[in-house]
Amino acid sequence: MKLKETLLNIPEDENIKEQEIGDNHVGTSTDTPLRADAFEKDDDLKIELIEKHFKEIMLILGLDLNDDSLQGTPHRVAKMYVKEIFSGLKPENKPKAKLFANKYKYNEMLVEKNITFYSNCEHHFVPIVGKAHVAYISNGYVIGLSKINRIVQYFAKRPQVQERLTIQIATELKKALKTEDVAVVIDAAHMCVSSRGVQDVNSLTVTSYYGGKFAEEEKKKEFLDYLNLK
Repeated sequence: MKLKETLLNIPEDENIKEQEIGDNHVGTSTDTPLRADAFEKDDDLKIELIEKHFKEIMLILGLDLNDDSLQGTPHRVAKMYVKEIFSGLKPENKPKAKLFANKYKYNEMLVEKNITFYSNCEHHFVPIVGKAHVAYISNGYVIGLSKINRIVQYFAKRPQVQERLTIQIATELKKALKTEDVAVVIDAAHMCVSSRGVQDVNSLTVTSYYGGKFAEEEKKKEFLDYLNLK
């Protein structure tokens, strides 16, 4: 058995599967893959455990943790993971979108574009930086504009693939707004492409979701025209 299998207790067939996948882009579910015991540990314990393991990673890399600049890094990374960049894993952090009656009787599409988000690729744990563009047509209700941003940020703050992020945002907006008439377009740069591997610093990835009336070519074109996209 190989050293990695011994240290991490990875079954041999699972290790073969990992080797077959390699650097290939893989998506398994529209739900974020979570263990059954994902929420049994509180934040403080998670920070303590991540700090311990990240310290080991740094030591394996040969870094001197007695250096003033590196001494606090394991704790900083652990706190950042739990409290910030992966805070979207916690259900209690999900924004509560209060509905308001559409008293203005505004029945055209509402578009909020260029919502900047920062996420992390679940394949290499490096940043995804992008913009989300969202639209909906009221079914008698509206939500505060800031709640759209918060929904985007919530699902972005977890290990992600862009396709799943797009679907999760759209699904949550449909549920919150009680309508199928929702559209989401995301364009993003993936650091796993630009900073490693092929090291292409110019490419962007675009994903989209068109529900209800937005599946009609006329509405889809109107939405994309607002975004200056074809």
